[in-house]
Amino acid sequence: MVDVLVIGGGNAALCAALMAREAGASVLLLEASPREWRGGNSQHTRNLRCMHDAPQDVLVDAYPEEEYWQDLLKVTGGATDEALARLVIRASSRCRPWMRKHGVRFQPSLSGALHTARTNAFFMGGGKALVNAYFRSAEALGVRIRYEAPVQRLELREGRFVAAFVGDERIEARACVLAAGGFESNRDWLREAWGVNARGEHPADNFLIRGTRFNTGVLLKHMIDAGADTIGDPTQAHMVAIDARAPLYDGGICTRIDCVSLGVVVNRDAERFYDEGEDFWPKRYAIWGRLVAQQPGQIAWSIIDAKAVGRFMPPVFPGTQAGTLGELARGLGLDEARFVQTIEQYNAACRGGRFDHTALDDCRTVGLAPAKTHWARPIDTPPFYGYALRPGVTFTYLGLKVDARASVHFGGRPSSNLFVAGEMMAGNVLGKGYTAGVGMSIGTAFGRIAGTEAARAARTPQKEPVHAAA
Repeated sequence: MVDVLVIGGGNAALCAALMAREAGASVLLLEASPREWRGGNSQHTRNLRCMHDAPQDVLVDAYPEEEYWQDLLKVTGGATDEALARLVIRASSRCRPWMRKHGVRFQPSLSGALHTARTNAFFMGGGKALVNAYFRSAEALGVRIRYEAPVQRLELREGRFVAAFVGDERIEARACVLAAGGFESNRDWLREAWGVNARGEHPADNFLIRGTRFNTGVLLKHMIDAGADTIGDPTQAHMVAIDARAPLYDGGICTRIDCVSLGVVVNRDAERFYDEGEDFWPKRYAIWGRLVAQQPGQIAWSIIDAKAVGRFMPPVFPGTQAGTLGELARGLGLDEARFVQTIEQYNAACRGGRFDHTALDDCRTVGLAPAKTHWARPIDTPPFYGYALRPGVTFTYLGLKVDARASVHFGGRPSSNLFVAGEMMAGNVLGKGYTAGVGMSIGTAFGRIAGTEAARAARTPQKEPVHAAA
C-alpha cells in the first residue's frame, strides 16, 4: 500500500506529490492523460501572481498583501473566502525558492504581456517547462507516476479515503490528494449548467476549451454524489474571449485577443455591450468570455485601428483588415450601416487628454452607453482591424469546499485523510472573475498544503469505521 495517492498531473497535483515525498511519504501519482499531454491546464500557463514587499529578481517595485487582496476582491465582487484567499496571497510570497529547487526558472515579464512586470513572475519556457521540471524532480525523488490512469470513483468510509478505482483496478493508500481539475471539457455538463437562453440557444455549444480535453469532471461529479460539501456556481469559470478560429481544445494562451481595451467590441448586431476600458487588462480580461457568452450566437468582434498596432501582444492569426469601416463591416459579415453608425457614435463621444495605456488615463467617452471610461480614442486611422471572439473556457469554479488544511468536507466535517487542491477547490477563492496568474497561486499554495497534510495523515494511526460505501 502506498502512503499518499495523488490524482491528477497538473501544477497542484505535482506540488502535492513533491511535498508529500519530501515529507518522507511514498507517493503514487495517477495522470489521466497520455505522457505527451501530461500537465493538465498547467501546461498552458505562463506565470504566478506573487505578493512581494520589495523588488525581487524578476519582479519590480512591490505588490503588498493588501493590494493583492483588493485586486482579488474587486474581480470576485466579494465572492471569495477571505481567510483562504489571504492564505494563498501570503503563500505566493514564499513559494518561489521551493519552485526553483525543483527546476522551475523565472524570467521578467515580456513587453506587452498584460502589464504584469510588478505582479507576476513568468516561467521561463512557460507552463510546459514548469510541468516538465516538476515531473523530472518527482521522478528523481522516487514518486511513482502512471499515465493514462483516469480515476472514476473512490471507496470511502464515513468520509475517510480507502481506495481509488482505475477501471476495475482498486488502488489503496493511507491518504489521498484530489487534483484532477474541473469539468470544462464535459460538454454535457456545461450544457446542463448553462441551459437554454432567452433566444432558445444553448450557449455552451459555442464554447471553446482553452485547456486540456481530459478535465471532464468525472471525479468531481463522483465526489458530489458521494456527499462531499461543494462550493461555487457551475456557470462561473475562468472564461476569456478568445480567437473564434481557435481549436476546440488546448489552444492555450496563444488564442487570446488582447486588444479589447484599445478599441471597441461589437456583437452580431454591430452594437457595443460593455465598457472596454473599465480597468487594466490583467484584471478584466477574464470577464470578456462570459460577456461574449451572453451575446447573440456567443460571438463578438474586437475592433481597432492602426493607432493600436504595437501596443498589445499580437494574435497568432491576423485579423480581418480593411481600408474603410464599411469595408471592414462587409469583411466581418456585419450590417454595414449599423456598424458604421456604432463606430461613428463612439468616435464622436471620445473626450480626454493624453492617452496613456499604462495608466487609468482620462481618455473617455461622454454621453454614450455603455461608456468607455479609459483609453477611449476615435477609431479613425486606417487600416482597420477586426478579430472574431468566442468564449474560451479555461477552468470551471464549481468545486469542493475546503479549510486551511485543504481537507475535503462531508456534512461540515473535514476528512482525516482526503485532501483537494487546484481547480477542484479553486471556487473557495474564486467565486467569480479572475486576475492574471491567481490560478497558479491557488494551485501552488493548496497543492503544497495538501501534500504536507496527506503525508502527515499517512503517518497517523486511524480507527477503522465499520460501514463502507463505494
